[in-house]
Amino acid sequence: MSQWGKAKGTLCLWYDKAVHGGAEAAAVFYAGLFPDTAVGHVMRSPGDYPGGKAGDALVVEFTLLGFACIGLNGGGHTKHTDAFSIQVTTETQEETDRYWDALISGGGGPMACGWCVDRWGVRWQITPRALIEGMGDPDPAARGRVFAAMQTMVKIDIAAIEAARKGA
Repeated sequence: MSQWGKAKGTLCLWYDKAVHGGAEAAAVFYAGLFPDTAVGHVMRSPGDYPGGKAGDALVVEFTLLGFACIGLNGGGHTKHTDAFSIQVTTETQEETDRYWDALISGGGGPMACGWCVDRWGVRWQITPRALIEGMGDPDPAARGRVFAAMQTMVKIDIAAIEAARKGA
């Protein structure tokens, strides 16, 4: 049974089913990567339509890191942009590397300052807690060093962020 529309808020992500399998493949990928993530109901087309056929996934309900989402196979005329991203807080370099490497695999790519893009064009911020805490340090000099270090990075290096915070 569908849960769509029962939550007060649901994030809708637009996919092109022709790109790496679209919404259904993306939801399955995210469910295999992130905790508290699962694929729910898949609403399939009851008949053929321009650009698709009966049985194609139209809307995929999924939970991503605990929040309700739907993936809409809306076609290729709308693309994801940097104006929207999903931030994932990590605790260790191993966790940071695992998420980063998985997201950029298969056609994704690195961006800058902890941002990357997955194979479907969704933007992600893989953000170690050390960076968040360093950017919130009460010492303005420490914040400045952390900020300067971050600006030189693509994927965040926790040891380098911690060293910058300490002034080492």
